[in-house]
Amino acid sequence: MAIKSIKDLAIREKRVFIRTDFNVPMDKKGNITDTTRIEAAIPTIRHAIEHNARVIIASHFGRPDGERKMEYSMEPVAAKLAELMDIEVIFFEDCIGMGTQQMVRDLKPGQVLVLENLRFYPGEGDNDGAFAKDLAKLCDIYINDAFGVSHRKNASVHALPLLMETKGMGFLMEKEITELGKLLHFKRGDGFTAILGGAKVSDKIGIIRSLLDSVDALIIGGAMAYTFLAAKGIKLGSSLVEKDKVSVALEVIKGAEARKVKLLLPVDHLAATGIDATETKVFGNDDFADNYLGFDIGPKTIKLYADEVAKAKTIFWNGPMGVFEKDIFAKGSIALAHAVGEATAFTVTGGGDSVSMMNKAGVADKIGHISTGGGASLEFIRDKTLPGVEALKG
Repeated sequence: MAIKSIKDLAIREKRVFIRTDFNVPMDKKGNITDTTRIEAAIPTIRHAIEHNARVIIASHFGRPDGERKMEYSMEPVAAKLAELMDIEVIFFEDCIGMGTQQMVRDLKPGQVLVLENLRFYPGEGDNDGAFAKDLAKLCDIYINDAFGVSHRKNASVHALPLLMETKGMGFLMEKEITELGKLLHFKRGDGFTAILGGAKVSDKIGIIRSLLDSVDALIIGGAMAYTFLAAKGIKLGSSLVEKDKVSVALEVIKGAEARKVKLLLPVDHLAATGIDATETKVFGNDDFADNYLGFDIGPKTIKLYADEVAKAKTIFWNGPMGVFEKDIFAKGSIALAHAVGEATAFTVTGGGDSVSMMNKAGVADKIGHISTGGGASLEFIRDKTLPGVEALKG
């Protein structure tokens, strides 16, 4: 069944519960360092305000593990939302209970209330029905605009919408489903190239297996590439290898060969003696020094990968090519980001690292769609849906 958009629902003067993903990065002084996730939800919130809805915003922040830990309070996030939207935002110190219900009753049409961190209660992470019922008392209409957590069966994402008669998706969720949905029905020969980076094969094996059935080329980077190379008998000094996943990597290599998928692995590497080293060396796969570790792809690999993406019609990228947070190891990721940005293909990148990477490379405005969900985007492409998406149907 189709999922309704907030624009299709009669929300005027209703109590509208908007589940957002305001899990923003914050420094040790309590300053929010990146407002991307807040800004992404503003169109949905503004639409509700313009229709005189009584707006209740709920989110998680950090990992308080079901306890009230005030370093994870939503209060500074509420203040930042007020600043970005230039409106009054009311914050309340709880998210369920009689006090919260009274705050909602006192809301006037067009006002915005931000609730305290949902994860202060274990019921959120446990997808607890009783916790969801408490949240349901606060609203007439439920809107999910938190794509980034919709792969998790949390109470506010899964159990709550299943209780609600009137529900739908916000503009951010709608865009994610539409844009990522374009990647779901490719077949061999359609010119679909996937780029996967990051540290661990174990984090990406599900999406890799799924993509082997639809991509023409699969480009592997990041530390997980070392596990793939180990599966081919290539030793790269002291580089990180998931020894228990070498057999899995070999299975992928054989699967790619059987399906005639072009699997590209690094042919050279930017290496150093440690993560805090100030000097680097480039090694090939056959001359890697024992006391060095790979931290980025090398210049020959950058050209190899850039030449491949130039041929693609559609590109999906998740995960950096190296430890891009450190400038000394960011060259590969940035160079490939420029190549992807210049490609004529429709491009999609997913995950927090990918957003930072594209911003660092200065090519974010050249990417077709930058997903707000890392694990969520991978699972959506793999499973063609998510628990939080399924809960909005009907």
